[in-house]
Amino acid sequence: MYRIAFFSRHNIVTHNLVSILLLLMFTSAQAELILTAPPRENAADGQLQYGPLAKELSAILGEKVTYKQPKGWLYYQRDMRHDRFDIVFDGPHFMSWRIKQFNHTPVAKLPGKLSFIIIAEKDIQDINNVNDLVNVPVCAIAPPNLSTMTVLAQLKNPVRQPKLITVKGGMKAVYNSFKEGKCVAAILRDKFFDKKIPEQERNNLKIIFASVPVSNQGITVSSRINSEKRALITSALTDINTGTQPILKRFSGKAEKMLPATLNEYDAQHMLLTDVVLGWEITNQNLHTSTQ
Repeated sequence: MYRIAFFSRHNIVTHNLVSILLLLMFTSAQAELILTAPPRENAADGQLQYGPLAKELSAILGEKVTYKQPKGWLYYQRDMRHDRFDIVFDGPHFMSWRIKQFNHTPVAKLPGKLSFIIIAEKDIQDINNVNDLVNVPVCAIAPPNLSTMTVLAQLKNPVRQPKLITVKGGMKAVYNSFKEGKCVAAILRDKFFDKKIPEQERNNLKIIFASVPVSNQGITVSSRINSEKRALITSALTDINTGTQPILKRFSGKAEKMLPATLNEYDAQHMLLTDVVLGWEITNQNLHTSTQ
């Protein structure tokens, strides 16, 4: 009888040890910080684009930072709505939304501003402003791209919207689709219009809408990262380093480093994702229930 009791106690101790070890393993795995960005490229290109930043941040913080490539926009939206990302690089409307909903903090941004225009052929007499685009084919990058969301926000009535002709491949592809006659108007970045379209072609076009410039893409960090670590991240990212070079090369041309970002710069852009057809409103259920 004593022998049976001994083995029972032994089993209990063994079970407790296993439980503790599993808990430690789980805690270690959870301690890993997740860096992500919109799924604008495939997984291999995403690692080339953001892997160096994850490596740089790991060295800065003294803990593992891993770049996680979203499987697609729906996964990106789902995981963002559940605050599963620790460090995120993306557009100002997403940054503002996370700041508003989950108390993220902006730590760095790309230089310059973002502003968008709608173009149409000069000889089209009945297309002169954004309200003339209801049920009109408009070439654009698919929502929730900032350029398209900025224009859709001008037309609040969900049944009075343009007929979006969504195009993959960036502003160049959007403009080429417009030139090929696939749409009557096109949504472009103002700098693309000024710098990439030949003057002779621009002379035959008219701008029927121009958005108010907003702060550029940037990086926010979650409330799980304390103020001391946030300061370390800002200091590193706003200096010249290898981690940010692929991002700067792709999105900012000749810029050598990012700039500090402040909360007030991203105060209102979350409205582009709120109270619209493609809005990202959250409820208490969203906050506590994971979508599988």
